[in-house]
Amino acid sequence: MKALVSVSDKTGLVPFVQGLQKLGWEIIATGGTQKLLEQNGVKTIGISEVTGFPEILDGRVKTLHPKVHGGILARRDLPEHMQILKEQQIGTIDLVCVNLYPFKQTIAKEGVTMADAIENIDIGGPSMVRSAAKNWRDVTIICDPDDYDTVLGELTANGKTSDETRLKLSAKAYTHTAEYDMCIATYMRKQAGLNEKLFLEYDLKQSLRYGENPHQEARFFAAPEPCGFSLAHAEQIQGKEMSYNNIQDGNAALSVVQDFDEPFCVALKHMNPCGAAVGKTIEEAWQAAYEADKVSIYGGIVAVNRTLTADVAKGMKPIFLEIVLAPDYTPEALEILATKKNLRVLKVDMQTPSAKIQYTGVRGGMLMQDYDTSVEKICAEMCVTEKKPSAEELADMDFGWKIVKHVKSNAIAVVRDNRTLGIGAGQTNRVGSAEIALKEANEAGFTSGLILASDGFLPFGDTVELASKYGVSAIVQPGGSIRDEESIVEANKLGITMLFTGVRHFKH
Repeated sequence: MKALVSVSDKTGLVPFVQGLQKLGWEIIATGGTQKLLEQNGVKTIGISEVTGFPEILDGRVKTLHPKVHGGILARRDLPEHMQILKEQQIGTIDLVCVNLYPFKQTIAKEGVTMADAIENIDIGGPSMVRSAAKNWRDVTIICDPDDYDTVLGELTANGKTSDETRLKLSAKAYTHTAEYDMCIATYMRKQAGLNEKLFLEYDLKQSLRYGENPHQEARFFAAPEPCGFSLAHAEQIQGKEMSYNNIQDGNAALSVVQDFDEPFCVALKHMNPCGAAVGKTIEEAWQAAYEADKVSIYGGIVAVNRTLTADVAKGMKPIFLEIVLAPDYTPEALEILATKKNLRVLKVDMQTPSAKIQYTGVRGGMLMQDYDTSVEKICAEMCVTEKKPSAEELADMDFGWKIVKHVKSNAIAVVRDNRTLGIGAGQTNRVGSAEIALKEANEAGFTSGLILASDGFLPFGDTVELASKYGVSAIVQPGGSIRDEESIVEANKLGITMLFTGVRHFKH
């Protein structure tokens, strides 16, 4: 029995090959792999001894030879195949252990040139992998060092690998070459300025109990490269398994948190903020966010952008929450939260930059866009009305503008003193959203000095008129309607300050 070994990732290789040799296998090896094995006392046959031809072109050509691929591809159950091998003096190769040049690692290096990238495009390796994977009924193909123990164990116990194992390894091998080719294609297409194809690579992180509803199957896949503000790469410290809806809500909460530098807390329900606040401390931010809507927070999630302390945990303890998200926790806070066994507590990286591209599936297709990471600093120069904003109003408009960005359109956020007072989300008209948010604020006892933020422009004076009745003193909106003047005239008439940001933040 012969094994051909040629790997870039040499993790665990030596003990694996030593195990093969103890079982009586002959080892064919190439280049650096052969050198490593020989240094560790493994007797090998050089690839040139098999092919009768030297490695040429700086190693670009060494395994592309009939004595290699014939030995791999020959079907052992076809006498004519075996006769041809005999006539051509080709020996069978029964196990192929190959992984490929580190192309992805090469292009990830700072300052890498295209010439460097091209020299790390493997040719012979993928060819051997595919040949062995095609002939899986007769040949064992190994690309992943994690499979060494399984293969060696079966060979030791049974003298051969099982059909089931070889089939699984074949599927893994084709996945290995597919991912490799996809990485190269993506890189080369970028160099060539081509963009009519989309290649995505995600790994299964979790099979979910169900999707949005119990009759829907669902799975959670994670991008291979970690990024910040991501549940896909978060650490779950305690609690029940995350559900489809939990993941959607958590993702929405992290999007809100990402826009704030100062101590900030958001309570979220059904992907919409229901209470949010900035404070001098995270304890202050939590308390204000909770008081913003003590009803809607029930069964919701909470995210903070500072280490969650014992005082915050004590405040959360009496409340039914689904999830808590934070960059870290004090030991005392974890001890308190641990008393709520089902509460999902996750530690999230909030330092690493987040993903730049957003993908959304639609029936028969995929939408792609940049994530809406724009954060406009609200300033007095944006004012379009006769009445100018005070410093306090500017600060609240800045806060409200960051919040309304993350509310489903049509969206209205009513705020004051760096906390939300009312949220109007997802209505079919903007006046309806405004009425919900304003009534919520008034019912909580806030009837003056309110700030209204709208994610879309106000093309008529009706929303401005309604805002005035509920005690709004300033409005921040994107502007951009051909009828902007109507809302400006109404604001001047009612003595309301209005700012145009020039940027829209719809969220569908």
